[in-house]
Amino acid sequence: MPGESLRAFIHALPKVELHVHLVGSAGIDTVLALARRHPEAGVPTDRAELEQFFTFRDFDHFLKVYWAVQSMLKDRHDIRTLVTGLAAELARQNVRYAEVTVTPYNHLLDGMPGDELLAGLTDGRANAAVEHGVELAWCFDIPGEKGAVAGRETVVFALRERPEGLVSFGLGGPEVGVGRAQFEPFFTTAREAGLRSVPHAGETTGPATIWSAVHDLGAERIGHGTSCTADPALMAYLAEHRIPLEVCPTSNVRTRQVSSIAAHPIRRMLDHGLLVTLNTDDPPMFGATLEGEYLAVATTLGLDPAELAQLAENAVNASFLYTASKTALLAEIESITHNGLTELTRNSAPDE
Repeated sequence: MPGESLRAFIHALPKVELHVHLVGSAGIDTVLALARRHPEAGVPTDRAELEQFFTFRDFDHFLKVYWAVQSMLKDRHDIRTLVTGLAAELARQNVRYAEVTVTPYNHLLDGMPGDELLAGLTDGRANAAVEHGVELAWCFDIPGEKGAVAGRETVVFALRERPEGLVSFGLGGPEVGVGRAQFEPFFTTAREAGLRSVPHAGETTGPATIWSAVHDLGAERIGHGTSCTADPALMAYLAEHRIPLEVCPTSNVRTRQVSSIAAHPIRRMLDHGLLVTLNTDDPPMFGATLEGEYLAVATTLGLDPAELAQLAENAVNASFLYTASKTALLAEIESITHNGLTELTRNSAPDE
């Protein structure tokens, strides 16, 4: 498929994003607005300087930028700005639905009142639907490096407040030295209350972390999970039980978990029948877009348009959308795919 035709096909696909962190979604315009609102944070308020500050250099630099953004989130207006900026970017890429990871414990620890966080999320979600046609849902996750106290506070906050759109319960942060099993009581409580289990596992550690996420935390989806390819039995289990993987190729390259897109195990995962979805993680901070992820795996790993459409379908099926919404999106993907392949065949036909 010619380059422009491929880009048009990817754009036309109605897409779903399942792994994007709210703080990590802040683009230049959003950060600029926050920096000018909170100059005391020391984040550049000049666009050119901010763009230089925002240019990813290494993982330590990513953390510096991430925490700089975190430090500027003071109230509902800042959260709403963040949510609205994300929705605008998703709409630009024809992303119709996203499950966005929010880490309440970090905001509360920084001194933001819980009702301010919730009001910002609620206002931003409503604005996303009305102004951008994007439906947002929330995953409240535990910052694993902060231990059991963070797990306890996160589940208490989630179930006490239960904002509209909250669908899942997650676990993020570093994996090394942060065992999944210690969070089992909090995931059990969340699952019994109806939240779905979506912990990170197997990004920076091996298959044992993914096994633990499945067995100890009842994972219904796995954040990243790329190390599963080191364990054939695990791949077989994930395929048999149809446990989706939220794969973020550019993020994995930027954090040096893989050396390049060409070296990414996503093709192997697909070949083993795994339910793979494409996602961006912390998109502006890693220089990623969801359309860019589709384009990268197509051009570098040789995925054809039908396989790209299958990835889009996987994301819909792996989401926690209502059945009617899933059915409508799947029908649209099928129509776009049929028309796109027909157009490709027409463009490729020899002149008579």
